Amino acid sequence: MDLTYTKKQQAFRLEVRQWLADNLPDQKLASYDTREGFEQHRAWEGKLFDARLSMVMWPEELGGRGCDLIEWLIFEEEYYAVDAPMRVNQNGQLLLGSTLIEYGTDEQKKQFLPPMAASQHMWAQAWSEPNAGSDMAAITSKAIRDGDHYVINGQKTWSTRASFADWCFGLFRSDPTSSRHHGLSYLMVPLDAEGVTIRPIKALNGKDAFAEIFFDNVKVPVKNRVGDEGVGWRVAMATAGFERGLLLRSPARFQQTARKLVELYKANQQTADNDPSIRNQVSEYWSAAEAYALSAYNTVGRLNQGDKIGAESSINKIFWSELDLKMHETAMRILGSRAELLDNDAEEMRWLDGFLFAQAGPIYAGSNEIQRNIIAERMLGLPRA
Repeated sequence: MDLTYTKKQQAFRLEVRQWLADNLPDQKLASYDTREGFEQHRAWEGKLFDARLSMVMWPEELGGRGCDLIEWLIFEEEYYAVDAPMRVNQNGQLLLGSTLIEYGTDEQKKQFLPPMAASQHMWAQAWSEPNAGSDMAAITSKAIRDGDHYVINGQKTWSTRASFADWCFGLFRSDPTSSRHHGLSYLMVPLDAEGVTIRPIKALNGKDAFAEIFFDNVKVPVKNRVGDEGVGWRVAMATAGFERGLLLRSPARFQQTARKLVELYKANQQTADNDPSIRNQVSEYWSAAEAYALSAYNTVGRLNQGDKIGAESSINKIFWSELDLKMHETAMRILGSRAELLDNDAEEMRWLDGFLFAQAGPIYAGSNEIQRNIIAERMLGLPRA
């Protein structure tokens, strides 16, 4: 693995660093789980788009910059190093966008990707249902074809960003006689369509991070279907691969958290050293974050040579989700009772926010128990339990 950067890559890093230095907001944006914060983040991402730094890997004609995976890693490193605002449209841009580039029609790419890159259209993910969470093949929401439209009835739940988003994408049963992963279609639905009802669900922090979506005879054009009718499961698995792999959670995110954990330890070393295990954990997790970054560069090198990630994405997902949780748990131990302060301007509150969010890591994108089954069966060839 060659770890040296080309002159072009070094120039790109300097350009990103300078742009962030010139344009980073003076004040921290409000939480994107509030209406005010959601719109602040939309405006920020529009600014990134204007600088051609929103979706750097997408083709230029679709709102991107045509960068390769190494340049994407460079962009992420610079972005997280300065604590730039978290990306609010990542469900659309990183998951649906990547899926459309692989499975969408030319018309769909032209219609949906540029406004997605500019965050003019914000997207929610609509996978889970009341009885179909980790067992997503148990989906019952129906999309019955009627001429040039599908008529959707059913309910989705735990839909991230649906409280304020403009569109959602999800799986619906287009063959009412089918079962499990057969007869499903992958559809894109405007959330202002007649018959759509959004009911926010408050997260642990009291904010509207999730929502239920109810569909009552909602008409969606057939042209909004991604992939062929009835094979939505295969398309959705591609989306899940993007979610579990590199794109949704770049190594830079965890490297920055590890660096902050080291700073937190140093600032509180006198009390933290009362428990010698804390020092060892801080060192271990910093090393783990760096190792994940090196592993990502190795993976990117293989991808650039035409390789595929496949079931390996399950290893990534388990690693980053459990590392994130461990780092935040250690920060909570260092801070002690101060970790429970509810002051939005305090650094302690940022750790608490991260700790609460990290609880979801082993669940979303397919629970870690499911990922371990995938590794056992598909990578190790072990028999089904």
